[in-house]
Amino acid sequence: MINKILVSQPKPTSDKSPYFDIADRYGVDIVFRPFIKVEPLTAKEFRSQKVNISGCTAIVFTSRHAIDHFFTLAKELRLPITEDMKYFCVTEQIALYIQKYVQYRKRKIFYGSTGHFADLIPQMVKHKNEHYFVPLAENHNDDIKNMLDERRLNHVEGVMYRTVPNNFGQDETFDYDMLVFFSPSGVQSLLTNFPHFEQGDIAIATFGPTTAKAVRDAGLRLDIEAPTPQYPSITAAINDYISKHNKK
Repeated sequence: MINKILVSQPKPTSDKSPYFDIADRYGVDIVFRPFIKVEPLTAKEFRSQKVNISGCTAIVFTSRHAIDHFFTLAKELRLPITEDMKYFCVTEQIALYIQKYVQYRKRKIFYGSTGHFADLIPQMVKHKNEHYFVPLAENHNDDIKNMLDERRLNHVEGVMYRTVPNNFGQDETFDYDMLVFFSPSGVQSLLTNFPHFEQGDIAIATFGPTTAKAVRDAGLRLDIEAPTPQYPSITAAINDYISKHNKK
């Protein structure tokens, strides 16, 4: 029986979130509690990478975190950001977030349609003469670098932020029937906070193939996985699971 769910993300700002529909429909308690937090690198740490971005003419953003920490560090490092700088984002939502720092309508901003970095490449190839800079997290892989190298795009990467576990307090109750993860870092945070974690009847749900792999690699049982052709969203997959599981 699923009575209490821990979603490892911040609470949605909209009352129309599908999570609230699930809570109402099945009478379950949904708690939003991020398992990870993102911290910026210091200016000294960034300088130690010896990354020269002064000649870059375009910035590539893969997340809102990348935007926040790029503009924060750029200000601290006194890096000039010209009005003709181009911005390439993996989604329109991320692109719109740039207006937190610059006037959106005055900038040349491009974005992909699926959220996958590979689908942004054709846009970048159309601007093959640009010199791209890609802000990355500390625990990144070389997938982005390899894709850009393959298309012979002039680029440089630099680590600007890191993901760390969001610690649970000793007096924090952990009595959930389902845990929902969105990144391998979230899974690692669970194991860091609870090194003797025993899954038992706790259902685990994941969004994204790398997160699913992290659960399996940790020796845990994966009960719910999205996206799939049948369940494109994590909430659709959770809804189906609860509707069947709670009936039993």
